[in-house]
Amino acid sequence: MRTSSKRDAHHLLELYLNDHLAGAGAGTALLKRAAKSHSGKPFGPLLERLAREVAQDREYLKEIMRSLDVSERRSRAALGRLGEKAGRLKLNGRVFSRSPLSDVIELEAMRLGVQGKRSCWLTLHSLAESDDRIDAARLAWLLERAEEQAEILEELRTRCAVRVFGPGQGGPADTVRQARARSLPRGAF
Repeated sequence: MRTSSKRDAHHLLELYLNDHLAGAGAGTALLKRAAKSHSGKPFGPLLERLAREVAQDREYLKEIMRSLDVSERRSRAALGRLGEKAGRLKLNGRVFSRSPLSDVIELEAMRLGVQGKRSCWLTLHSLAESDDRIDAARLAWLLERAEEQAEILEELRTRCAVRVFGPGQGGPADTVRQARARSLPRGAF
C-alpha cells in the first residue's frame, strides 16, 4: 500500500468525511421520518431521541471538519438526501401505504448507518493521536454514544422483526407451526 502525500491525504480525508456527512444527513432524515410515523406508539420516543442525537452527531462532524480545514461539499450532501428519498421506493408488498416490513428494513438501515458512523469516529480517534486539532475525549464519548445507539436500534429491530414475522402474524413461525400441526395426529397437542 502506497503512502499518500500530505495533499493527497487531505483530499482523501475530505472525500471520506463528506461521504459520512452525507450519510449523517440521510440518517437524520430517515430517523425523523420514522419517529414521525411512530409518534404516539411505543417506539416513538426512542426514535425521536435517536433522531435528535444523530442530528447532533452530524453537527459534531461538521465541527471536526472545520477544525481540520475540510470544506463541506454540497454535491455530496445532495446525493445523500437523494439516496434517502430513493430508499423510500422499495418493493415492500404495498403500493400506497407503509408495510410492516418497512419498519424492519428501515431499522436495519438505521443500524447500519450508526455502525458506519462509529467507524468514522474510530478513524478520527486514531488520527487524534497525531493531530491535536482533533478532540480525542469527545470522540471517545461519540464512540460510546454510537455503540448505545446501535444497541437501541438492534433491540427495536429485533422486537419489530418478531412482531412482523413471529407467531400469529402469518410469518415463517406460523408456517412451521402449521406444517407441524398437519404432520401430527389429531390430539397430539
